[in-house]
Amino acid sequence: MELERSPLKSNVTFGNHPNPSNVTFHPKIRNHCRWDGGIMRILIMGGTRFIGVYLTRLLYEQEHEIVLFNRGNKPAPVNGIEQIQGDRTDAAVLKAQLDGQEFDAIFDNNGRELSDTQPLAEIFKDRVKHFIYMSSAGVYLKSDQMPHVEGDPVDPKSRHKGKHDTETYLAAQGLPFTSIRPTYIYGPQNYNDLEAWFFDRIVRDRPIPIPGNGMAITQFGHVKDLAQAMVQVLGNRRAVGQIYNVSGDRYVTFDGLARACAIAAGKSPDDLKIVHYDPKQFDFGKRKAFPMRPQHFFASVQKAMSDLYWKPEFDLISGLKDSYENDYLATERDKADVDFSVDDEILN
Repeated sequence: MELERSPLKSNVTFGNHPNPSNVTFHPKIRNHCRWDGGIMRILIMGGTRFIGVYLTRLLYEQEHEIVLFNRGNKPAPVNGIEQIQGDRTDAAVLKAQLDGQEFDAIFDNNGRELSDTQPLAEIFKDRVKHFIYMSSAGVYLKSDQMPHVEGDPVDPKSRHKGKHDTETYLAAQGLPFTSIRPTYIYGPQNYNDLEAWFFDRIVRDRPIPIPGNGMAITQFGHVKDLAQAMVQVLGNRRAVGQIYNVSGDRYVTFDGLARACAIAAGKSPDDLKIVHYDPKQFDFGKRKAFPMRPQHFFASVQKAMSDLYWKPEFDLISGLKDSYENDYLATERDKADVDFSVDDEILN
């Protein structure tokens, strides 16, 4: 795939920065390296599935030298990009394949636990100018005060706790890191059933079962907007040592999301049949009845917009249309067999 490249506009310098309120920093993190030029050699962990595809393309357009590290199961999103194949969970293999490499920046997109990222950080400690870590807004403790902001308490029982442990470790080690905390990510090539869950029902004129009263508020962020924010972290001295929520700049109710998906699919939202139910009345076991947590879940992106000079390109409707037209229909999922047995249990 050939993409047009656009040159970087400025050189890069890191300087001092304030601490976010929920991470303690090593003193070394305030003494950062300087880039004499704008072109960087960048390592992306992953790079061939979802976020990494968009990130790789954007960095390529800016003429950076990009290296991907992954298992080699999928082709690179841009022809000619170097790929190093390996299993990141094997620390010995990781060290053997990367220890002789030098990078200006690293994007760790797929580390879930501290044990995933620590070997990588140990290899490049004192050698990398910027380490960008993909965390999650799922680390936040459920709160009465919304939206979540970057200093909010973390849920010690969260399934994303390993990501906060990694943030804490990176800060303590003095790495010049930035952490990104997205909410729900959507867009073409999404391998999580989020928008597609709604489209499956809408295109087949099925009722849409939504837990509660449908007024829980959530937040979607387009994957391209997320990747753009990640790109704008590079070379921004304000971003070093910081954590950023990144998502769409507006929020939506569950019912509103269903109606937005209908509009994106070319259907009238007035024709939707939304059925509300109490999830406590059912025992779904490990089956997933709804693609999102049944609670308010949204975060402020004002800090990212201010520090990174970033603004989402996609509003919810345009982003859902992009996903529907360029992924859902393009992959002919509208013609696929879908298991609606959980829906039927709710509806009957």
